[in-house]
Amino acid sequence: MGERDCAKEETPLKPHFVLIHGISGGSWCWYKLKSMMCNSGYVVTCIDLKGAGIDPSDPNTILSFDDYNKPLLDFLSSLPDQQKGVPDLSEFGDAYDLEFGLGVDKPPTSAIVKKELQREIIYHMSPHEDYTLASMLLRPGVIQALLDARFPEANECLEKVPRVYIKTMYDKVVKPHQQDNMVAKWPPSQVYVLESDHSPNFSTPFALFGLFVKVAASIGCT
Repeated sequence: MGERDCAKEETPLKPHFVLIHGISGGSWCWYKLKSMMCNSGYVVTCIDLKGAGIDPSDPNTILSFDDYNKPLLDFLSSLPDQQKGVPDLSEFGDAYDLEFGLGVDKPPTSAIVKKELQREIIYHMSPHEDYTLASMLLRPGVIQALLDARFPEANECLEKVPRVYIKTMYDKVVKPHQQDNMVAKWPPSQVYVLESDHSPNFSTPFALFGLFVKVAASIGCT
Protein backbone atom coordinates (compact mmCIF):
# COMPACT_ATOMS: atom_id res chain seq x y z
CA MET A 1 0.00 0.00 0.00
CA GLY A 2 1.31 3.43 -0.89
CA GLU A 3 1.80 6.47 1.30
CA ARG A 4 -1.20 7.27 3.44
CA ASP A 5 -2.91 10.55 4.19
CA CYS A 6 -1.20 13.93 4.07
CA ALA A 7 -3.77 15.54 6.39
CA LYS A 8 -5.44 14.39 9.59
CA GLU A 9 -8.39 12.07 9.08
CA GLU A 10 -9.95 12.93 12.43
CA THR A 11 -11.18 16.39 11.43
CA PRO A 12 -11.11 16.69 7.63
CA LEU A 13 -12.05 20.16 6.45
CA LYS A 14 -12.57 19.07 2.86
CA PRO A 15 -13.45 15.85 0.97
CA HIS A 16 -11.27 12.77 1.31
CA PHE A 17 -9.97 11.80 -2.14
CA VAL A 18 -8.83 8.21 -2.67
CA LEU A 19 -6.78 8.03 -5.89
CA ILE A 20 -6.34 4.68 -7.65
CA HIS A 21 -3.82 4.06 -10.42
CA GLY A 22 -4.41 2.29 -13.73
CA ILE A 23 -2.87 -0.91 -15.02
CA SER A 24 0.96 -1.03 -14.73
CA GLY A 25 0.93 2.10 -12.55
CA GLY A 26 1.13 2.65 -8.82
CA SER A 27 0.38 5.27 -6.18
CA TRP A 28 3.50 7.12 -7.39
CA CYS A 29 1.68 8.29 -10.52
CA TRP A 30 -0.41 10.69 -8.43
CA TYR A 31 2.51 12.63 -6.98
CA LYS A 32 1.63 15.88 -8.78
CA LEU A 33 -2.07 15.77 -7.94
CA LYS A 34 -1.45 14.77 -4.33
CA SER A 35 0.95 17.66 -3.82
CA MET A 36 -1.51 20.17 -5.30
CA MET A 37 -4.48 18.86 -3.36
CA CYS A 38 -2.67 18.57 -0.03
CA ASN A 39 -1.39 22.12 -0.42
CA SER A 40 -5.01 23.19 -0.87
CA GLY A 41 -6.10 21.44 2.33
CA TYR A 42 -7.68 18.30 0.91
CA VAL A 43 -7.28 14.86 2.45
CA VAL A 44 -5.69 12.55 -0.13
CA THR A 45 -4.87 8.85 0.00
CA CYS A 46 -3.03 7.09 -2.84
CA ILE A 47 -3.08 3.29 -2.83
CA ASP A 48 -1.04 0.59 -4.53
CA LEU A 49 -3.28 -2.22 -5.69
CA LYS A 50 -1.90 -5.72 -5.29
CA GLY A 51 1.10 -6.37 -7.51
CA ALA A 52 1.47 -2.66 -8.34
CA GLY A 53 3.73 0.14 -7.18
CA ILE A 54 5.74 -0.95 -4.17
CA ASP A 55 3.44 -3.86 -3.33
CA PRO A 56 5.78 -6.89 -3.46
CA SER A 57 3.25 -9.33 -4.93
CA ASP A 58 4.03 -10.97 -8.28
CA PRO A 59 1.31 -9.78 -10.72
CA ASN A 60 1.35 -13.19 -12.39
CA THR A 61 -0.03 -14.74 -9.20
CA ILE A 62 -3.01 -12.36 -8.91
CA LEU A 63 -5.84 -14.08 -10.72
CA SER A 64 -9.01 -12.52 -9.28
CA PHE A 65 -10.39 -9.00 -9.29
CA ASP A 66 -11.10 -9.15 -5.56
CA ASP A 67 -7.50 -10.13 -4.83
CA TYR A 68 -6.19 -7.29 -7.03
CA ASN A 69 -8.40 -4.76 -5.23
CA LYS A 70 -7.81 -6.07 -1.68
CA PRO A 71 -5.63 -3.09 -0.60
CA LEU A 72 -8.39 -0.69 -1.63
CA LEU A 73 -11.15 -2.74 0.00
CA ASP A 74 -9.14 -3.05 3.21
CA PHE A 75 -8.61 0.71 3.29
CA LEU A 76 -12.27 1.53 2.65
CA SER A 77 -13.40 -0.87 5.36
CA SER A 78 -11.11 0.90 7.83
CA LEU A 79 -12.74 4.31 7.29
CA PRO A 80 -15.34 5.74 9.67
CA ASP A 81 -18.86 4.93 8.46
CA GLN A 82 -19.52 8.50 7.31
CA GLN A 83 -16.58 8.34 4.86
CA LYS A 84 -17.23 5.01 3.13
CA GLY A 85 -18.05 5.36 -0.15
CA VAL A 86 -10.22 -4.00 -19.86
CA PRO A 87 -8.40 -2.54 -22.13
CA ASP A 88 -8.39 -4.45 -25.49
CA LEU A 89 -4.74 -5.39 -25.98
CA SER A 90 -5.31 -6.80 -29.46
CA GLU A 91 -5.54 -3.34 -31.04
CA PHE A 92 -1.85 -2.71 -30.44
CA GLY A 93 -0.67 -6.04 -31.84
CA ASP A 94 2.84 -6.66 -30.53
CA ALA A 95 3.03 -3.38 -28.57
CA TYR A 96 2.74 -5.33 -25.32
CA ASP A 97 5.12 -7.69 -23.59
CA LEU A 98 2.99 -10.51 -22.21
CA GLU A 99 3.80 -12.92 -19.39
CA PHE A 100 2.23 -16.36 -19.03
CA GLY A 101 2.35 -17.22 -15.35
CA LEU A 102 0.07 -20.24 -15.81
CA GLY A 103 1.97 -21.60 -18.80
CA VAL A 104 2.35 -20.63 -22.46
CA ASP A 105 -0.73 -22.67 -23.39
CA LYS A 106 -2.89 -20.52 -21.07
CA PRO A 107 -4.09 -16.90 -21.44
CA PRO A 108 -1.57 -14.21 -20.40
CA THR A 109 -1.53 -13.28 -16.73
CA SER A 110 0.15 -9.86 -17.05
CA ALA A 111 1.10 -7.31 -19.67
CA ILE A 112 3.07 -4.11 -20.07
CA VAL A 113 3.54 -1.74 -23.00
CA LYS A 114 6.98 -2.29 -24.48
CA LYS A 115 9.46 0.23 -23.14
CA GLU A 116 10.28 1.67 -26.56
CA LEU A 117 6.59 2.39 -27.20
CA GLN A 118 5.52 3.73 -23.79
CA ARG A 119 6.20 7.35 -24.72
CA GLU A 120 4.25 7.11 -27.99
CA ILE A 121 1.24 5.24 -26.63
CA ILE A 122 0.77 6.36 -23.01
CA TYR A 123 2.65 9.62 -22.44
CA HIS A 124 2.85 11.42 -25.80
CA MET A 125 1.55 14.71 -24.30
CA SER A 126 3.19 14.38 -20.89
CA PRO A 127 6.36 16.20 -19.78
CA HIS A 128 9.54 14.29 -20.52
CA GLU A 129 10.51 14.11 -16.84
CA ASP A 130 7.20 12.41 -15.97
CA TYR A 131 7.61 9.94 -18.80
CA THR A 132 11.12 9.23 -17.53
CA LEU A 133 9.77 8.60 -14.03
CA ALA A 134 7.06 6.31 -15.35
CA SER A 135 9.49 4.35 -17.55
CA MET A 136 11.50 3.57 -14.42
CA LEU A 137 8.52 2.52 -12.28
CA LEU A 138 5.94 0.83 -14.54
CA ARG A 139 5.34 -2.85 -13.75
CA PRO A 140 3.48 -5.56 -15.67
CA GLY A 141 -0.21 -5.11 -14.99
CA VAL A 142 -2.55 -7.93 -14.04
CA ILE A 143 -4.68 -9.22 -16.93
CA GLN A 144 -6.31 -12.35 -15.59
CA ALA A 145 -7.67 -10.45 -12.57
CA LEU A 146 -9.26 -7.78 -14.79
CA LEU A 147 -10.99 -10.45 -16.87
CA ASP A 148 -12.53 -11.67 -13.60
CA ALA A 149 -14.13 -8.26 -12.90
CA ARG A 150 -17.93 -8.37 -12.76
CA PHE A 151 -20.64 -5.99 -11.58
CA PRO A 152 -24.16 -7.25 -10.87
CA GLU A 153 -26.48 -6.22 -13.69
CA ALA A 154 -29.09 -4.87 -11.28
CA ASN A 155 -27.60 -3.37 -8.15
CA GLU A 156 -29.40 -0.46 -6.49
CA CYS A 157 -26.44 0.26 -4.23
CA LEU A 158 -24.13 0.80 -7.21
CA GLU A 159 -26.56 3.19 -8.85
CA LYS A 160 -26.81 5.28 -5.67
CA VAL A 161 -23.12 6.19 -5.90
CA PRO A 162 -22.65 9.40 -7.92
CA ARG A 163 -20.37 8.71 -10.90
CA VAL A 164 -18.75 11.01 -13.40
CA TYR A 165 -16.47 10.26 -16.34
CA ILE A 166 -13.48 12.31 -17.49
CA LYS A 167 -12.89 11.80 -21.20
CA THR A 168 -9.29 12.11 -22.41
CA MET A 169 -9.53 13.43 -25.96
CA TYR A 170 -6.10 12.36 -27.26
CA ASP A 171 -5.93 8.99 -25.51
CA LYS A 172 -4.17 6.30 -27.55
CA VAL A 173 -4.80 3.52 -25.03
CA VAL A 174 -8.58 3.89 -24.76
CA LYS A 175 -9.55 5.82 -27.89
CA PRO A 176 -12.26 8.52 -27.65
CA HIS A 177 -14.81 6.37 -29.51
CA GLN A 178 -14.11 3.51 -27.09
CA GLN A 179 -14.66 5.86 -24.18
CA ASP A 180 -17.96 6.95 -25.74
CA ASN A 181 -19.02 3.31 -25.92
CA MET A 182 -18.15 2.82 -22.25
CA VAL A 183 -20.17 5.89 -21.28
CA ALA A 184 -23.14 4.73 -23.34
CA LYS A 185 -23.03 1.27 -21.76
CA TRP A 186 -23.10 2.59 -18.17
CA PRO A 187 -24.05 6.29 -18.29
CA PRO A 188 -22.59 8.47 -15.50
CA SER A 189 -24.34 11.56 -14.20
CA GLN A 190 -21.86 13.85 -15.95
CA VAL A 191 -19.09 13.64 -18.57
CA TYR A 192 -16.16 16.06 -18.50
CA VAL A 193 -13.53 16.43 -21.22
CA LEU A 194 -9.79 17.04 -20.97
CA GLU A 195 -7.42 17.86 -23.83
CA SER A 196 -5.11 15.11 -22.61
CA ASP A 197 -3.34 11.89 -23.45
CA HIS A 198 -3.95 8.71 -21.46
CA SER A 199 -2.23 10.26 -18.43
CA PRO A 200 -3.88 13.59 -17.48
CA ASN A 201 -2.25 13.23 -14.06
CA PHE A 202 0.98 14.12 -15.90
CA SER A 203 -0.07 16.02 -19.04
CA THR A 204 -2.83 18.25 -17.61
CA PRO A 205 -2.54 18.03 -13.79
CA PHE A 206 -3.91 21.52 -13.06
CA ALA A 207 -6.99 20.94 -15.22
CA LEU A 208 -7.53 17.51 -13.63
CA PHE A 209 -7.22 19.02 -10.15
CA GLY A 210 -9.83 21.62 -11.09
CA LEU A 211 -12.22 18.91 -12.25
CA PHE A 212 -11.75 16.92 -9.04
CA VAL A 213 -12.71 19.98 -6.98
CA LYS A 214 -15.63 20.77 -9.30
CA VAL A 215 -16.96 17.22 -9.08
CA ALA A 216 -16.64 17.17 -5.28
CA ALA A 217 -18.62 20.41 -5.07
CA SER A 218 -21.30 19.18 -7.48
CA ILE A 219 -22.08 16.12 -5.35
CA GLY A 220 -22.12 18.10 -2.12
CA CYS A 221 -18.79 16.98 -0.66
CA THR A 222 -17.46 20.46 0.15
